[in-house]
Amino acid sequence: MHNIGNDIVDLNLAKTQSNWQRKGFLEKQFTQKEQEEIRDAENPFLKVWQFWSMKEAAYKCYTQKIEKRFFAPQKFECSLISKTEGFVLFKDHKYGTSTSFNPFYIHTIAKEENNEVVIFSKIGSSKKTHIDLKIQLAIETGVLSEEIIKIKTTVGAPLFYHKKKLLTKSCSISHHGNYGAFVFSLEK
Repeated sequence: MHNIGNDIVDLNLAKTQSNWQRKGFLEKQFTQKEQEEIRDAENPFLKVWQFWSMKEAAYKCYTQKIEKRFFAPQKFECSLISKTEGFVLFKDHKYGTSTSFNPFYIHTIAKEENNEVVIFSKIGSSKKTHIDLKIQLAIETGVLSEEIIKIKTTVGAPLFYHKKKLLTKSCSISHHGNYGAFVFSLEK
């Protein structure tokens, strides 16, 4: 199984709802190496949320595989290769990440390293994420979007079916504030 994950952060909401500078926040969420990178960053606020979205996207990949949820953000360590490309290490797993930035949100997609998989993704209004996903699935598979149903796995990861036939190999949906995003790969 080639799992994919994604996470989106509404930057305006993050500014008003999360005080990342409060005592203990960085220490709870980030490794020593990440904390140093955040402190040294040109824009520490953006670095915090990039690392956060990288960790969340990798976590979603991992939990799809083991089908168990847990909270251990410090155990997922982020490294950047460039401003947008990086990877997250967790135990013996390595997830490649790609982050897109714009003035309103940060979005990261993660996938298992050495995983050559075609990924479909879209960012839009959080209210329309499921509709947009079904429309994209319908386009890619040739089935009617109204006939596509979602069934969640034990960890809440969505899988989409058409008449009991699995359409998505892996799927991840995320929402934050005004934005929603999805990524999926198709069952061949």
